[in-house]
Amino acid sequence: MDGRQQNLKTLLLKQSKNVEKINHGGEPTKNIDKKYAIFVGRYQPYHFGHIELIKQKLNQGIPALIMVRNIEPDERNPFTTEQTVTMIKKYHAAHGDDVVVMIIPDIESVNYGRGVGYEINEYQPPADSGAMFISATKIRESIKNGDDTWKSMVDESLHTDIEGFLS
Repeated sequence: MDGRQQNLKTLLLKQSKNVEKINHGGEPTKNIDKKYAIFVGRYQPYHFGHIELIKQKLNQGIPALIMVRNIEPDERNPFTTEQTVTMIKKYHAAHGDDVVVMIIPDIESVNYGRGVGYEINEYQPPADSGAMFISATKIRESIKNGDDTWKSMVDESLHTDIEGFLS
C-alpha cells in the first residue's frame, strides 16, 4: 500500500468512527458490524415456511436481517407493513432469536455484481418438509373463507394477532 492509499484508509477509519449507524427506521442499530443473512419479503402472513427458511441460518449461529417490503394493503397483502413487522418481532422475541427486522421500500428489482463477496442462496425446502406445502396464498384464502386450516401453517402465538388485524 502506497502512502496515498494509507492516508485514505486512515481518513476513512477516522470518519467511520464518527458516523452513527442507523437502520431504515432511524434508530441506532446494535451489532451492525456482524455479518447477517438477509431475507426480503412481504410475509403476508408470517408462516412456518418463512420461519423454517430463517431458522436454517439462525441454527448455524448466523443472525438474520429480515427486511419487510413497505407495501399498501390489498387483497394479496391484507396486513399493513407495521402489522407484519409486529408478527415477525413477536415470534422471534419469544424464541430469543438473533434477528433484526427492518422496513424497506418496495422493490423494483434485485441487482448484484459478480464476485460480491457473499453467498446468494435460493432455498428449496426438503421434500419431506411441511414447508413445501405451505403457501401464503392458501393461508389468505383459508382466512377469507372462514376455514381454520390456515392455523396449521402459522405459529399459534400469531393466531390472535392475525385474527385481530383482520377484524
